[in-house]
Amino acid sequence: MSSPAADHRASELRQLLNRAAHAYYVLDAPEMEDPVYDRLYRELLDLEQAHPELITADSPTQRVGGAPAQGFQSVRHRIGLLSLDNAFNTEELEAWYGRLLKVLDREPATALPMVGELKIDGNALALSYEHGVLVRAATRGDGEQGEEITANVRTIGSVPLRLQLEHPPEWLEVRGEAFIPDGTFAAINAEREARGEALFANPRNACAGTLRQLDPKVVAARRLDFFAYTLHLPPGWQATGADAPLPSSQWESLQWLKAAGFKVNPNAELLPDLAAVEAFFERWDSGRRQLDYATDGVVVKLNDLQLQDAAGFTQKAPRWAIALKYPAEEAPSKLLRLACQVGRTGVVTPVAEFEAVPLAGTSVSRATLHNADRLAELDLHAGDTIVVRKAGEIIPEVVRVLAELRPAGARRLELPHTCPECSSELVREEGEAATRCVNSSCPAILRGALRHWVSKGALDVDGLGSKLIEQLVDRGLVGSIADLYRLDGALLASLERMGQKSADNLVAALEASKAQPWHRQLYGLGIHHVGEVNAKALASAFPSAAELATAATETPDLITAVYGIGGEIAQSLQQWFATPANQALLSELERLGFSLASSDEELAAAAERATAGNSSLSGQTFVLTGTLPSLSRSEAKALIEAAGGKVSGSVSKKTSFVVAGEEAGSKLTKAESLGVTVLDEAGLKALLEAA
Repeated sequence: MSSPAADHRASELRQLLNRAAHAYYVLDAPEMEDPVYDRLYRELLDLEQAHPELITADSPTQRVGGAPAQGFQSVRHRIGLLSLDNAFNTEELEAWYGRLLKVLDREPATALPMVGELKIDGNALALSYEHGVLVRAATRGDGEQGEEITANVRTIGSVPLRLQLEHPPEWLEVRGEAFIPDGTFAAINAEREARGEALFANPRNACAGTLRQLDPKVVAARRLDFFAYTLHLPPGWQATGADAPLPSSQWESLQWLKAAGFKVNPNAELLPDLAAVEAFFERWDSGRRQLDYATDGVVVKLNDLQLQDAAGFTQKAPRWAIALKYPAEEAPSKLLRLACQVGRTGVVTPVAEFEAVPLAGTSVSRATLHNADRLAELDLHAGDTIVVRKAGEIIPEVVRVLAELRPAGARRLELPHTCPECSSELVREEGEAATRCVNSSCPAILRGALRHWVSKGALDVDGLGSKLIEQLVDRGLVGSIADLYRLDGALLASLERMGQKSADNLVAALEASKAQPWHRQLYGLGIHHVGEVNAKALASAFPSAAELATAATETPDLITAVYGIGGEIAQSLQQWFATPANQALLSELERLGFSLASSDEELAAAAERATAGNSSLSGQTFVLTGTLPSLSRSEAKALIEAAGGKVSGSVSKKTSFVVAGEEAGSKLTKAESLGVTVLDEAGLKALLEAA
């Protein structure tokens, strides 16, 4: 066992070395000479080797330590990492701001302070701290789950292993961006070239690949950096001692992060109004080119955290923030050929194939042309020189044709009149942009329908990928969704790249998929305009395929009465359920064991939601202010919404109740001046019990 003196010295060394690392990596102001740092580091390492019980998670020796990992575990984020909606010009920014004001019930000319931050072109990370010590780091993943890469993130010098707080909260979540600076990236590629290794395409790809290295020593050698930009603290946490108080705004959150030891991008600005945001965006369009890291836009966030909470989220993004992207870079290329793809709904999409060009760090050789109208608008001819860019830095698109470089006698390109997959006549209905193959037996449509049916949002069948689906369709083994459930292990095992175990697992996965809820089955049918959200709404209103079919074909008004469902969806449902082939498919699925209906548990949950929606709080608007004795703000909000009420971030004449706790501020004063009923926590609970 270690002596008290060794324990004390190890603690002292950790503090000295962590402070020196913060000064070097975060503040860019070294306060300790390298030889001194190396000597102290060696002393700590020797102590820990002699007394392994002295090793702690925040020890600098743990930035690179341990054997390479065998793989990465999937972990669920405590707080989700949603992506941001994008705007590509100031008009779209202004439209977003208008929607934000409407959600917050503010007048159109209202000026709301915002924070402008540079959008770092790196990789998002979720950092988890407990009692001030880094315990977990994870990739974004799908926003709800990511891969744990803690050992790799420990190697990033600008990520603190221990927070610089006297009294850290029980837990803390930080979001930020890992990246490789341009100078570091150039040096890495120079080293790889000297060793005869393949070069990285761009810093972002290099960073992503580095974070997923199994050996932390490789990660450390590539010298990643990190900017923190989002802070999540436990509800109701209050700072003590010299620590910074609970922030009430995004700007204060950034300052809090800096005080806690994180590196925050120094170019963030507090902006008083939308005009200042636009000026910030325009200024950095040229200024970003002088930076030593890649940035492809700016992120605009509503500053007030209470207003952020009031604005809330859409299904995939916060309403209170948006990424304003700079125009994508463009490059010329020579058109090689016009290809056509047939999707699962029969839509035929023209695709330009051209000589590969580097764009936004990747090699691009194909771009969608969307439809016949876009093809005609471009006036594309064989052998044309085209200008290509990446829309939103992601999706390649053809911007224009350089007609002056067109070869003499070049043939004008058009969509074919027959399907490239089945040779059926193509159809374009009046008023529609899409050209379709309407042959339900078309192999391309069938392949698309099968891929959609087994996708994660639908039946989520593991082991049935695109290559296997192509084999099944091309060999005539599957002619419909129902045929998937007639496959046996012996037949599947005879296919290319399929062994008996894989075949048996797939048969089991198909059988298990029959238990997926009705809304997933409905989405999986691939009905035009019926996405995941609409499928849930329809399945809730019509808890079986039979009820939905009756409503769609006989009483379409019942369809459009469902919130969020319009006439276009109703018409699509009517056409789908009236088609004999689709009626036969539903009958086949039922014979194969699908209920095509909500379970008793789903019906009970729907009834509970309906009861909540019809409660006496339906239509009532609440505003929360101050700190409640036992409920966090999010808990109180959830209880109110579950009872049918709405929670707003601002007090107006339309407010039904203001729920006030300790240190209630201007909202309470305004409520009293307007005569709005004020409740304490006990009053709120009594109201909820009576609802």
